[in-house]
Amino acid sequence: MAEGWNRRTKLIHGGSRRSGYGEIAEAIYLTQSFAYASAEDAEARFLEAGDDEYIYARYGNPTTRAFEERIAMLEGAEDGFATASGMAAVNGALASMLRAGDHVVSARALFGSCLYILEEVLPRYGVEVTFVDGTDLDQWRAAIRPETRVVFLESVSNPTLEVIDLAAVSQMAHAAGAMLVVDNVFATPVHSRALELGADVVIYSATKHIDGQGRCLGGVILGRRDFIRKTVEPYMKHTGGALSPFNAWVMLNGLQTLELRVRAQCESAQAIAEALADDPRVARAHYPGLPGDPGHALAMAQMGTGGTVLSIELGRDRDATFRFLNALKIWMISNNLGDARSIATHPATTTHQRLPEEQKARLGITPGLVRLSVGLEDTDDLITDMRGALDAM
Repeated sequence: MAEGWNRRTKLIHGGSRRSGYGEIAEAIYLTQSFAYASAEDAEARFLEAGDDEYIYARYGNPTTRAFEERIAMLEGAEDGFATASGMAAVNGALASMLRAGDHVVSARALFGSCLYILEEVLPRYGVEVTFVDGTDLDQWRAAIRPETRVVFLESVSNPTLEVIDLAAVSQMAHAAGAMLVVDNVFATPVHSRALELGADVVIYSATKHIDGQGRCLGGVILGRRDFIRKTVEPYMKHTGGALSPFNAWVMLNGLQTLELRVRAQCESAQAIAEALADDPRVARAHYPGLPGDPGHALAMAQMGTGGTVLSIELGRDRDATFRFLNALKIWMISNNLGDARSIATHPATTTHQRLPEEQKARLGITPGLVRLSVGLEDTDDLITDMRGALDAM
């Protein structure tokens, strides 16, 4: 029946489980373990658990499973595994399939914690990682080789919003027998075409957008059923990165309003980007929704929108940028994104602080760069607040 549903119906009803009480809101199965009718039943379940049979919350839980099924249905994936955070999803997807001697090719413009996994963690265990400029297809072509096992990228990079050609990179990865793993947070599940364009694995931080109200951590790995259940699940259940049932329940409820929130945020982000791009006090606005942005055509083809996040450059003076941030009244200073509240972030001193100055400069993370995650407040109020802060700068 669900195969004929449109997205907004899937967001409300996908993966629903009802107990004998017939509750409307999903129940929270807040239990870490499960009882068996007999010793024989316990033995049989440990040999092979059925589709709706559970052993331990680290392996799976009815509430968590409902979230996995709903988000997989939304993304068009065969299956998913819910994780304790977005970074648990990134680490789980990569570590579960890599071993010493494997080669990874990655875009270099990544969230700071993703860079830590690729630069620090994986090489400790004998995995070689090559970084490329994600928008340069010639660099991908030169870096991918026969022993490349995984190609990793953010479909829209954090924080400079470079847009990567998923179809082109996936063709190169598959020609070498590698899997394309896409961190798709900035695209959001609402505007995702990652699997359609050739991604093998899609990762979301459910903390962003899916919860979208600053409450809980969570993540999810999506892909083919064999990969999720035979590669990801054994790694995650033995290393302990599973999502808690309570957080899964929060995410289930977040999905119900996801499309309404994200579409409103994208519309507001477009208006704010246009207003700031025309302001002489802003050196540059990075937003794929702007016709002059280098990634505009590709973003429209892959997502149909510029997204909920933009970045602005205010020059190279950190003190002036801090004056701007401290003068904001509605925008909150934080390091999160995809929230109902509008958030301003200074990547150079927060999310990407640990990077060497030379690497920050190469990635375009200057002292004057501010990342703006657009929330659900009135658009005119957000623009007025931004202009007031620019005056104070």
